[in-house]
Amino acid sequence: MQQQKPDLSFWQIWNMCLGFFGIQFGFALQNGNVSRIFQTLGAEMDQIAILWVAAPLTGLLVQPIVGHFSDKTWTKLGRRRPFFLYGAIATTLALIFMPNSPHLWVAAMMLWILDAAINVTMEPFRAFVGDNLNKKQRPQGFAMQSFFIGVGAVVASALPWMMTNWFGVSNIAPEGMIPDSVVYSFYAGGVVLFLAVGWTILRSKEYSPDQLAAFEAAEQQANPVEVEVVKVRDNYWGSGAAAVVMGVLFWGFVYLQQLDQNLYLLGALIAAFGVLQWLTSWFKQQNNRNMLVQIIDDLYAMPGTMKQLAVVQFFSWFPLFAMWIYTTAAVTSHHYGTSDTTSLAYNTGADWVGVLFAVYNGFAAIAALIIPWLARRITTQRTHSINLTCGALGLFSFFWIQDPALLWLPMIGIGIAWASILSLPYAMLSNSLPAHKMGIYMGIFNIFIVLPQLLAAAILGSMLKYFFGGEAIYALALGGVSYLIAAVYVLFVRTSKTVKG
Repeated sequence: MQQQKPDLSFWQIWNMCLGFFGIQFGFALQNGNVSRIFQTLGAEMDQIAILWVAAPLTGLLVQPIVGHFSDKTWTKLGRRRPFFLYGAIATTLALIFMPNSPHLWVAAMMLWILDAAINVTMEPFRAFVGDNLNKKQRPQGFAMQSFFIGVGAVVASALPWMMTNWFGVSNIAPEGMIPDSVVYSFYAGGVVLFLAVGWTILRSKEYSPDQLAAFEAAEQQANPVEVEVVKVRDNYWGSGAAAVVMGVLFWGFVYLQQLDQNLYLLGALIAAFGVLQWLTSWFKQQNNRNMLVQIIDDLYAMPGTMKQLAVVQFFSWFPLFAMWIYTTAAVTSHHYGTSDTTSLAYNTGADWVGVLFAVYNGFAAIAALIIPWLARRITTQRTHSINLTCGALGLFSFFWIQDPALLWLPMIGIGIAWASILSLPYAMLSNSLPAHKMGIYMGIFNIFIVLPQLLAAAILGSMLKYFFGGEAIYALALGGVSYLIAAVYVLFVRTSKTVKG
């Protein structure tokens, strides 16, 4: 009888997840300070969201490609770890250069590079947990990742504030210059990221593809589950044409209604997806099974569980992106009463936002320790629904609380939701995926994290401008509504294995 995947010790799981501490350190510095950098370099309020489009668009392109190649990679360093290493090197260099951007366009370009590098490192980490842990331990593994994400983000988010209040580094600078507190924080982030990812590379091992196939067969034999057979389509000419037509019609609608030009991005993405489907169909006719063909086939052959979770992810990540983009602008204008980036009030408020981000990540680290226990008792779906509702209440609370010193209270609910988003959907998904497709499906799954971010980047600026008088606080309220939608939908998610027919 074949042996199932063995349990790993606490410290083995600790070592394989520690790299996420460094990844989140860089990610939190990006989320907490890029809008501040853009505003300092002259960005207007309605430009911030579209400047942020670099981050999700990069993820949309990079994550499926990295997932595809990491599934097919096997070197002396392993399967996923080569991507950890090269991504960590590139991310460290990008973190050092980002706060030294001399112009707004340079900062926007650096965000592309930084986010691409982070994605190269981060995407295989999700598959790494699915590779190394059995079904019983996967919730613990993803929760451990959430713990390190929370701890890393606590320090990184508060770092500019600590630089100023603990080490006397200035948090103000002449117009058009990034404060030293932000610059030195990015330098520190590069070092921490490289060391943490390096620890995981050196202290973890990987199973070979043959071992993973044997483990999967043994698990299926010992614990049979429903298998969903999905037929791979012969071509995508029709669906490609539909996407192109939809994209062109959307362009026409934006033009005729004289809507914000940022909305052209959505039409372009829809039409581009149609063109990619045409290319896939042409390659299939030539019997060319290249990377594009395999990714599109896998996209359309997603398990039913993954399709349901994709909806949950879409409505869970829209509020996160709204929060990352607009919390600084919302707090400085709504609670501190200024939009002047050179003023002491603005920079004090911006530093406080960094502390608030640290708080929600701190509560996320605590929640990550409790979530697996709760999921075992009331089901994963119900646990996630409760946690998302906590996030909605947190975002709505920004309206109700007027004293900025009390804004740490909403961060409790947001932290609970954040910990849940980073663990429970991946635990549900990994139990429904074949081992040899873990990387590519994790990459495709992340598309449904990216799409709401692209939507937010394309429409939030326009919505605030035309419907809410440019008041950034309303972006957080829209995020709360989105959380509630996800909280309801996740209750209907069911799990099953999948194979392609």
